[in-house]
Amino acid sequence: MNKEEWYMKLGNSLFQARRKSGLSQEAVAEKLGVSRQTVSKWETDETVPDICQSKKMAVFYNMTLDDLIDFDLEQNKIQEIIEKRMNLWKKN
Repeated sequence: MNKEEWYMKLGNSLFQARRKSGLSQEAVAEKLGVSRQTVSKWETDETVPDICQSKKMAVFYNMTLDDLIDFDLEQNKIQEIIEKRMNLWKKN
């Protein structure tokens, strides 16, 4: 999954979580201490919330951060990361 696809998944997850909760963008914005426009931009993939805001939203929507961001590394990506770390370890 590339960065753009991940952003789209996150935006959609945020939209679906808000919709499921029955809240407006204004209500979510007020609870999180941001503007309604910020919530809209997150949901439409114009911007991405930072990790602190993402954590707040996960708690707010009673989800785990993993569920919220739907982050799913493919097995080959995991293997690639492991191999890179092993190579760095061997060099040191």
